[in-house]
Amino acid sequence: MSFQQGLSGLNGASSALNVIGNNVANTSTVGFKGANTQFADMFAGSLGVAGTSPVGIGVNVGAVAQQFTQGTLTATGNSLDWAINGGGFFRMSNLDGELSYTRNGQFHVDKDGYLVNDQKLRLTGYPAAVNGVITATSPVELQLSASQIAPRATSDPLAGNLTASLNLDSRQSVPTAAPFDSANPKTYNYSTALSVFDSLGVSHNLTTYYVLNTPTAPAGNEWTVYATLDGANPQVLPGGNLIFDTSGNLDSTTAQHVLPSWNLTSGATSPWSPGTIDFAGTTQYGSTFSTDKLTQGGYTSGSLAGVGVSSDGVIQGRYSNGQTRDMGQAVLTMFANPNGLTNLGNNHWGMTNESGPELIGVPLSGGRGVVQAASVEESNVDLTKALVDMITAQRNYQANAQTIKTQDQIMQTLVNLR
Repeated sequence: MSFQQGLSGLNGASSALNVIGNNVANTSTVGFKGANTQFADMFAGSLGVAGTSPVGIGVNVGAVAQQFTQGTLTATGNSLDWAINGGGFFRMSNLDGELSYTRNGQFHVDKDGYLVNDQKLRLTGYPAAVNGVITATSPVELQLSASQIAPRATSDPLAGNLTASLNLDSRQSVPTAAPFDSANPKTYNYSTALSVFDSLGVSHNLTTYYVLNTPTAPAGNEWTVYATLDGANPQVLPGGNLIFDTSGNLDSTTAQHVLPSWNLTSGATSPWSPGTIDFAGTTQYGSTFSTDKLTQGGYTSGSLAGVGVSSDGVIQGRYSNGQTRDMGQAVLTMFANPNGLTNLGNNHWGMTNESGPELIGVPLSGGRGVVQAASVEESNVDLTKALVDMITAQRNYQANAQTIKTQDQIMQTLVNLR
């Protein structure tokens, strides 16, 4: 029996060294999860006989259990390196639709626009419509479009109103020269300029001019506004002047004005007006003229310049026109029993009956972690502990070899009896 006990101990220690060696070999493998060897003692029993021998017959490897603890996150500077901080796995699909799961988020975009890893497996998630709206349906392989995004005219209702929040200095005097001439600064007090976009995304320069009217009671509280597009055909804003009270606040009924229309030669809609300009927040205080806010919601067409991801897994495209658009959302998968997953190699696991079915959701939901961009999750192997465990396993191996040697000496003694 001692030979059997010692042999089982050698096998157990050898298995432990194999596991430790695999852990040490993968200390630099992104997303790797270390494993522990779990042992169980063995006792002999006979059918029909109550109880077992009080002396065990050795040790058995009960399981090799992977430890799905969090690894250290390391910044890489690559926007397509994604790390999971918390629970969950990236859900990957091969060309045959077979699924696997990984913690290694080192992705890149292939020639067809799919987000893939080094094994050419495709990341799955929820797709986005052309307008960037993401709908949670059955996860699909995420494909990023390299097409340009269409321009948005400043006059488009989705662009909202133009806004201009200014301070018109109440200490100004009425211009000495008249009538208004955009080419003659003596005929107006101030001017501002803003780029606007027509229906083809062509940029135009919208310039507004501010002229203090002849003082009335109360003095200096009314300004006439002119506008030009690309310097052509200056027109006074319809709808009246900007009127301020004696405290310098704008009369809200005079805040919004529909801009005039101009003829365009770009091939866009013509004649064209940039839309409504809103002067809400404009004041007339006794301080220097200032432009506090000057915005519009149009933009020209844009080409894809880069891709990033937010903490909730939403993939965002950055475009050359300064716009961003949601292009999809990566999902994370959890399992009731992660240790029931089968190891497929290449940092991938497969679902089994022991693991339970996949539980799909977006990051930050249901105990799933967050996605951290430009980072990777390092191996969770503690190298110092692994080296100490290696020494322990080595000593166990030597000790079990010693029990075999001792038993051999005892047997030799018996053989030599006369």
